Amino acid sequence: MQAQRNCPPPHPSPSRPALKLPDGACDTHCHVFGPAAKYPFSQARAYTPEDAPVERLQALHDLLGISKAVYVQASCHGFDNSAMLDAIALNPADRRGVCIVPADIDQAALVQLDRRGVRGARLNFMARLSAAPDRDAATQLAKRIAALGWHLVVHFDPEVLPDLSSWLGALPLPVVIDHMGRLSASDADGPEMKILLRLLEKDNVWCKISGAERNSLTGAPWHDVLPIAHGILDVAPHRVLWGTDWPHPVLDREMPDDGKLVDLISNLIPDAQMQQVLVDNPKRLYGFA
Repeated sequence: MQAQRNCPPPHPSPSRPALKLPDGACDTHCHVFGPAAKYPFSQARAYTPEDAPVERLQALHDLLGISKAVYVQASCHGFDNSAMLDAIALNPADRRGVCIVPADIDQAALVQLDRRGVRGARLNFMARLSAAPDRDAATQLAKRIAALGWHLVVHFDPEVLPDLSSWLGALPLPVVIDHMGRLSASDADGPEMKILLRLLEKDNVWCKISGAERNSLTGAPWHDVLPIAHGILDVAPHRVLWGTDWPHPVLDREMPDDGKLVDLISNLIPDAQMQQVLVDNPKRLYGFA
């Protein structure tokens, strides 16, 4: 089908953050898009992003003080993980990937992805992006990737969390929830937040405290999302990750300055937990040296 919408480009001139990140800091959620002339977008995509090649992302990471990264496959490239895989190959020691694959993918193909630096698979339960995956098929895929030591990344609309939570908690591998469960800042005391925190009590469930620019109601400097992030950190500090979400696809508001998003970390993560969240947790989950 044709693309339903176009995405604006990322911030044209991000600032250098005032916060100095710890050595080995990892951006666990960023994307590589195109260039489309070399890596065409899926015909079934729900949106069309601007080209956001790995060279531009690397320049941003250099500015922000980030030395490790996890490239997350986004739905606009569908099952073609080529752009992400080629980006990993430029720096395989400090880069990892999260792929999107069909549930019936051949096991040999999964092994090949593993050899090329992939450490997880992503499922979208976002109605505006794609139809929800078949849960039985997703369970079988989860079992197969668990054998490789991978994890499952889930991106969902918050209203489906009550239905998903029992299934996610019972899966036989680490499960990583994207963008604080996409909870709005107004949901900090709501029922979905309580379900999310109960789910995070399970040893296999992780969460990314990314997406402040999406979840905020007030906009920059996005402080209204802090209660959600702090609640997550209080429950499972050893299973929390952070990421930029660059280049912020399908964002229905002003593009954030990524330097300011890094400075938000000063309020998002207590100083005593910064090393753990930004360095130690990603090292453990993604197998960085």
